[in-house]
Amino acid sequence: MASSNVTQLDSTIVRIESDCGTVGWGETCPAGPTYAPSHAEGARAALCTMAPGLIGEALDQPLLLHRKMNSLLNGHHYAKAAIDIAAFDAMGKKSGRSVADLLGGATTHRVPSYYATAVGEPDEIARIAAEKVREGYPRLQIKISGRPVEIDIEVVQKVWEAVGNRVRLAVDGNRGMTTRDAIRLSQTCRDIPFVLEQPCDSLEEIAAIRPLLLHPVYLDEGGTDLPTVMRAANGIVDGFGMKITRIGGLAPMATFRDLCEACHLPHTADDAWGGDIIAAACAHLGATVNPKLFEGTWIAQPYIDTHYDTNGGVAVVEGHISLPDGPGLGVNPDEALFTKMVARF
Repeated sequence: MASSNVTQLDSTIVRIESDCGTVGWGETCPAGPTYAPSHAEGARAALCTMAPGLIGEALDQPLLLHRKMNSLLNGHHYAKAAIDIAAFDAMGKKSGRSVADLLGGATTHRVPSYYATAVGEPDEIARIAAEKVREGYPRLQIKISGRPVEIDIEVVQKVWEAVGNRVRLAVDGNRGMTTRDAIRLSQTCRDIPFVLEQPCDSLEEIAAIRPLLLHPVYLDEGGTDLPTVMRAANGIVDGFGMKITRIGGLAPMATFRDLCEACHLPHTADDAWGGDIIAAACAHLGATVNPKLFEGTWIAQPYIDTHYDTNGGVAVVEGHISLPDGPGLGVNPDEALFTKMVARF
């Protein structure tokens, strides 16, 4: 992507056990140390800082759990999200309800996904785009930036020639573009319908060039918390790409979802990376979004080989994700796979 070349990632798994023996699983997996102000070792340090103070807290009171975490550590939403997800998993298992039900109810059990290409050469990205349309993806995200904008323009044009209006398109700069290049790409490709996702690094840069862009603009990496989302929603952007761990977990993500619905703003429900646990959390939240505003749930499964839950791993099939069955997240990780214990409290 624009900020780095990532070949493997380090995921952090949280296992919470209640005093009645119910187990909940959480996960956080930042996409490398340069994509956002988060990284794997930072997540584990934050979790170890909070964990002693969380012993004895109720798992079925998400609001109070977040207030407690915030009293123990400022920021580090991506670490707090792993505890939040584990708590929702435990709540669902204890009550016999799915996480989607706990979040308000699923509108679908076949959650639309989208495919994200890497930054690549025009002909190759166009080939991949056509292939993914045939597989059934309703939306494609084309990554650009980190190179001359002329190549990015050619990528967008070649993809449009290959897929046309058979699929919704997002062109994602991953905050790597200059304002000059973002304007040039949008104006050169004015006749191609797509969403321009986080072209520049800051919300201020996007606001400055917004009147000169000819495409809807979504905020992704810049949507770091709810106050920023509220500011961006006030006429600066037209929608969001949102990661559950970026905003702090399922409880704040549900607040974000409801805010977007009130403002009629489309958005995704996905995460940076990770295995079955985070994939299930994304699918359950995505299932609750108003279908008219939902841009899809991205999960890393198409890019990785194995599952934590060998009997019921979360997967994308024909561009959609079947909502996991069973209470909680609906996944039961094989604990034997997790051999590198960092800490126990």
